[in-house]
Amino acid sequence: MKVILKQDVKGKGKKGELVNVSDGYARNYLLPRGLAVQADAAAMNELKNREQAAAYHEEQQQKKARDTAAKIDGKTLKVTAKGGQSGRLFGSVTTKEVAEELKKQYHVNVDKRKIEMQDIKAFGSYEAEIKLGYNISAKVIVMVCE
Repeated sequence: MKVILKQDVKGKGKKGELVNVSDGYARNYLLPRGLAVQADAAAMNELKNREQAAAYHEEQQQKKARDTAAKIDGKTLKVTAKGGQSGRLFGSVTTKEVAEELKKQYHVNVDKRKIEMQDIKAFGSYEAEIKLGYNISAKVIVMVCE
């Protein structure tokens, strides 16, 4: 009997999958406990619609990531920091500060955990890579000045 799982079932499959199980297992275990529904035409149509909606949402997320990457790739980001006379900073420039400057200067929201860069402890220009997911990334130049 073909059933669509409503929850993960150990040894059978994950939630939302169409699996083929024995009739007795489906009638006596899966269906009474609400772990699955029988795969009739209505349930199959609902499963197909859910898969199409998930694919559409993923495509929209990829498009948004590509647009964001195109908007900020290769741009220069000015970050101001306090420092001593020797050219070293008091503290360092963090990914949080870079994310805030991206939002301020280019109106782009980026999670600070998606920014990869070396420790910035002196004035100068540094390169930072922003990983937006789906193997899409953008490089920005962080220019630290007083």
